[in-house]
Amino acid sequence: MSRSLTNYVPENNTSFIIFISIVASISGFLFGFDSDVNNSTVDGLQAAFNSQSVGTGFNVSSMRLCCAVGTLFVDVWSTNMVVAHLLLVAAVFFIISAWGSGISASSFEFVIYRVIGGLAVGAVSVMAPAYHWA
Repeated sequence: MSRSLTNYVPENNTSFIIFISIVASISGFLFGFDSDVNNSTVDGLQAAFNSQSVGTGFNVSSMRLCCAVGTLFVDVWSTNMVVAHLLLVAAVFFIISAWGSGISASSFEFVIYRVIGGLAVGAVSVMAPAYHWA
């Protein structure tokens, strides 16, 4: 059974198109906001973990690296799960990542929690704009 676009688009589709555009824009905005918030913490991370520039750079970039991995695997995850459930799992990953990043006592712990957050960011950046088709 194939999905036809005509099954999802209402008769008066102007408001539907505006709604889709807003959802896609918000998810793009959140991706950019997340990048800015994470990259603006360089001085604080360097002071907190007493790390050199390479270690601090890896602390900051670890989320972006795993974000790429999350986008690669989101297709596999979404075929085995309902999209809404995948977004809920990503929300739990966000909570774990935020909590763990806040209580991290070492750079290694911090990177582990950032990896979890990166997987969530990658999944959400792909699935949020497509959620209305699920």
